[in-house]
Amino acid sequence: MRTNVKLFTILGVFLIIVATVYGFWVRWTEWAGIPALYAVAGLSLMTAVFLWLTDRKFGQGPDDDEHGEIAQYAGTYGSFAPWSWWPLGLGVACAGLVLGLALGWWIFLVGVGLGIYFLVGWVFEYSKGDHAH
Repeated sequence: MRTNVKLFTILGVFLIIVATVYGFWVRWTEWAGIPALYAVAGLSLMTAVFLWLTDRKFGQGPDDDEHGEIAQYAGTYGSFAPWSWWPLGLGVACAGLVLGLALGWWIFLVGVGLGIYFLVGWVFEYSKGDHAH
């Protein structure tokens, strides 16, 4: 995991440098590429921080061991909701948000309402029903 932390950190710093050079090159007049490059740099650095914190919490993993075997990766990777329809609805709501930005604000507002509904439903999926804890 330490290799991944270094990789994403180097990528994030590189993208910050590229975005700054690009900004000076176009005299800070182009407002699509500059924020996009900074956003990708931020996402890369957020991934590096997440991996660094995970490495601190769990220590050396099988991918850090030079003599590690594939079988060491066996086990449970997380808890996933079985037969969940909430992510599909949230995807449709996000599509409605983007469509609303292109066509009309009323579609955007419908997408916001649906997004809030499906997000709350997904978060509280384990609170009631067959899979309640």
